[in-house]
Amino acid sequence: MNDYRNRIELNPIFSRPGEVETAPLNTFPKQSMLPETAYQIVHDDSMLDGNSRLNLATFVSTWMDGYADKLYSEAYDKNAIDKDEYPRTAAMENHCWHMLADLWNAPDSTKSIGCSTTGSSEACMLGGLALKRRWQEKRRAAGKSTDKPNLVMTSAVQVCWEKFCDYFDIEARYVPISMEHKVMDGYKLEDYIDEHTIGVVVIMGVTYTGMYEPVAKIARKLDAIQKSCGLDIPIHVDGASGAMIAPFIQPNLIWDFRVDRVSSISTSGHKYGLVYPGIGWVVWRDASLLPESLIFKVSYLGGEMPTFALNFSRPGAQILLQYWAFLRYGFEGYQNVQQSTIDVARYLAQEIASMGPFELWNDASDIPVFAWMLKDSPDRLWTLYDLSDRLRMKGWQVPAYPMPTDLTDLTVQRIVVRNGLGMNLANDLLDDIRTEVAWLDKNHTVVTKPSNAAFHH
Repeated sequence: MNDYRNRIELNPIFSRPGEVETAPLNTFPKQSMLPETAYQIVHDDSMLDGNSRLNLATFVSTWMDGYADKLYSEAYDKNAIDKDEYPRTAAMENHCWHMLADLWNAPDSTKSIGCSTTGSSEACMLGGLALKRRWQEKRRAAGKSTDKPNLVMTSAVQVCWEKFCDYFDIEARYVPISMEHKVMDGYKLEDYIDEHTIGVVVIMGVTYTGMYEPVAKIARKLDAIQKSCGLDIPIHVDGASGAMIAPFIQPNLIWDFRVDRVSSISTSGHKYGLVYPGIGWVVWRDASLLPESLIFKVSYLGGEMPTFALNFSRPGAQILLQYWAFLRYGFEGYQNVQQSTIDVARYLAQEIASMGPFELWNDASDIPVFAWMLKDSPDRLWTLYDLSDRLRMKGWQVPAYPMPTDLTDLTVQRIVVRNGLGMNLANDLLDDIRTEVAWLDKNHTVVTKPSNAAFHH
């Protein structure tokens, strides 16, 4: 019996005479094939991927205009780490994080320091590493133990922070959210702080729901803790999404380096920074907040260079794209794009709230993201998982998932609005939601009810 599952069958329409007729799937090919044949195989296989415009689960940018595509194609070969070979790419990287330091109201952006990363997850880890190292150096200088560092954050934290704590031997202390405290807001924060706390992570745009955590309010609580017990705890702002929304949409919101306790801010260039994946950024208020002991000076490809990153060689093209986006849009352009996205998200939230079965968790008043719950009804047999499956049949990816610790019995559904989901497409989505709700109500049967559903944010 032929084993078609372990090999690729070449379609005779695009294979050439004398070329291999099959190729292995999971073992290294022994023979070569023509480039156009290999292209067609990969092209055809990728057709089974979803339609990115209809993916309302992801925060990641999936569209840039033709000039960005042209620039991208001209920079595929650039290695971001090789600053000797690509000094202009390195200069553009510096321009970008200086611009971000200015955007985030650093007291003196010329004295800030920052770098690009492969995404906001790496940027978060670099911010966390700086917190840990500063805490260790301060403890050693005082002759104290550096054992058992801990990091305080919300239970609704993005998984990258769980990884960071696991990878770098740090105790993660999760402040639970509740119906009364939908985000970490300083409530009972003192119960999680001690002399081994390296910092507090505050999220501008929680991935579960899109809500901002109140940076200034949490900072005031930490001020009170310092006054009562002498512990000076810094804040890292995880602005993966919100750090590229708040400056343009909520300019009077105090969350950035205007808060003295904020030592570093990270963001994702490939989310609301409007760049293809993967690019992230981390900026410290002042160069003194990035310990020298974390900066490596290496001899590489003809020169010595400082480096502070988890990755070494990586694409430089996205740095060029980020610089292009900053030049292309400027403050007014970003404001227009983000406001348009916010308008769509708030319209969707309003319309979904008006549908009988649903109750909003939040209304997209922060970033263009919102979540909703099902109202209690003894007559309803379907769940949000069923609605998610029905929408998936029409191409929409609208995830449903349980909330974090202490709220795991509560399921929500979430929409992320990105540039490219306009009002017309939003109305198509609303029509499909209404149609599928009516179908589920009419059929009145449980289609899917997973016992342990999870969603990776």
